[in-house]
Amino acid sequence: MKIAQADIVIVPGYTNSGPDHWQSRWETKFPSAVRVHQEDWHKPVLDEWTDNFRDTVSATTKPTVLVAHSLGCQVVVQGLKKLAPDVKNRIRGAFLVAPPDVENPAIKPKHLMTFGPYPRDPLPFPSVVVASQDDLFCNQDVAADMANAWGSLFVDARESGHINAQSGHGPWPDGLMVFAGFMKRLAP
Repeated sequence: MKIAQADIVIVPGYTNSGPDHWQSRWETKFPSAVRVHQEDWHKPVLDEWTDNFRDTVSATTKPTVLVAHSLGCQVVVQGLKKLAPDVKNRIRGAFLVAPPDVENPAIKPKHLMTFGPYPRDPLPFPSVVVASQDDLFCNQDVAADMANAWGSLFVDARESGHINAQSGHGPWPDGLMVFAGFMKRLAP
């Protein structure tokens, strides 16, 4: 599938993705990209965030691909149960980057734990989980366990921190190459 054939839904995490973040840069590159917006990016509430996810995905009209970062990954997997069957059937895949360990009692801020435990059911569409060996929000073994539970292809991002602008991943060309390869394997 070509990027232009899909509605790309950008699902940011805690505090949103600023202008230098790879998600924001990709959003400006992809002509049919839309971003899930939240009322309060600093105080995530599971039901509110998954309702906004549902509303954004429900408004898509083309085959849909989800691009989530950090807490946005949990929004995707938790929010799927709120989607109508026809909307869920439009989703062709999910690109999930740096999912946080929302079951870790040491995670900060603590209110991220309200998004756990993470579902362990396989996702109903192809997916990729990209995770770093030195992400402060999730041990890579836990991220690999998430990928396994969700039936996702796991991609080791080596020592890349939280894969955000602060870790030097503004444009993130390596991620764009992985995403392009993922898109090629998806059915239109």
